[in-house]
Amino acid sequence: MVESLREAIKEAEEKGVAIGHFNVSDSEAVHAIFNAAKKLNVPVIIGVSEGERDFIGVNQVRALIDSLKKEHGYPIYLNADHTYSFERVKEVIDAGFDAVIFDGTKVSAEENVKLAKKSVEYARSSGKDILVEAELGYIGTSSKLLDEVPEGAEITEDKLVKPEDAKKFVDETGVDLLAPAVGNLHGMLKNAANPALDIERIKAIRETAGVPLVLHGGSGISYEDFQKAIKAGISIVHINTAIRVAYKEGIEEALEQNPDDIAPYRFMKEGVENMEEVVERYLRLFNFLT
Repeated sequence: MVESLREAIKEAEEKGVAIGHFNVSDSEAVHAIFNAAKKLNVPVIIGVSEGERDFIGVNQVRALIDSLKKEHGYPIYLNADHTYSFERVKEVIDAGFDAVIFDGTKVSAEENVKLAKKSVEYARSSGKDILVEAELGYIGTSSKLLDEVPEGAEITEDKLVKPEDAKKFVDETGVDLLAPAVGNLHGMLKNAANPALDIERIKAIRETAGVPLVLHGGSGISYEDFQKAIKAGISIVHINTAIRVAYKEGIEEALEQNPDDIAPYRFMKEGVENMEEVVERYLRLFNFLT
């Protein structure tokens, strides 16, 4: 088994594939994602945002991932998704997460650099091999169904990350991973396909910045764009909205069929199975499996 997330990313790059990153709010979702990955024998990353961590518990989700890794000897990793303050970065580094994303999209460019660098320095001082990721550019913040492109996340030349700016940011902060705005959006548009990715920009940023790239907002992206983006230099792909929708629809269908059922393990089962199917489909795509 590949021991560290850093090694898993390097191996994925060598194979020309990407690691799937899926967010959870409960243990049922963890098992759905784990089962799909184990079926295909590919590594997987479990993500928990600040809100998701508050709900499931920082140490509790860490213990659950550790138990799966230990019991099955499997490359499953834990990432602290979208973390907006140094205090909360410190919290997950101390808890032993495999990675953390400092999200500085809500602060000034100068503060983003300052706090990302501080996060990297703390991770290094911890003595643990914890990867620090940062975002550059704005792609919205919510993993949900959208009526329109979020304000400030318009897909225009001036909004997308320039390769030279990516390199400058990486050089100044020392981050291990970078999530640039390249035409992607958090969430899924309800009545239209999400905008196409700028594949040439992805390639140029990967070559110029010199660190693995992460694609956020994957749920609304076309399958063709995914594979082009991976070939261009994306090493990790985030999916959240799509599996939330699958989970909800499965539970709703189960309750519609058995409205008097009050046993969670019965009416949630269909939601978990729905989620597992969606995760498997994405993992096949990211790993170029038939």
